[in-house]
Amino acid sequence: QVQLVESGGGLVQAGGSLRLSCAASGRTFSWYAMGWFRQAPGKEREFVAAVRWNGQTTYYDDSTKGRFTISGDNAKNTVYLQMDSLKPEDTAVYYCAASRGRSIWYAGRHSDYDYWGQGTQVTVSS
Repeated sequence: QVQLVESGGGLVQAGGSLRLSCAASGRTFSWYAMGWFRQAPGKEREFVAAVRWNGQTTYYDDSTKGRFTISGDNAKNTVYLQMDSLKPEDTAVYYCAASRGRSIWYAGRHSDYDYWGQGTQVTVSS
């Protein structure tokens, strides 16, 4: 049993910052990658960012590139998402996800992730 627990969400004004954390516990594996997705009310879940454990390669959606920074700590099985210059359109529930890899893996494809957290709410006021 694998658990992913997110923390760090909250309410912030536009232009502010938040840092999300996601810790994996239980039966953990040598993850191929971990990532963040988000879902706003009435919208589909969308890719935010991901990091590969091997070499720490990072991936970002165009909407977050330059404002968000993803990083990982292999020893702690933890991934972080530093969110700066937040905008009201960043308001959503943010989900952490972990992937054991695929023969062809895409950072932004939901089905390429094996485990998901329960989500943490991020609200950005204008």
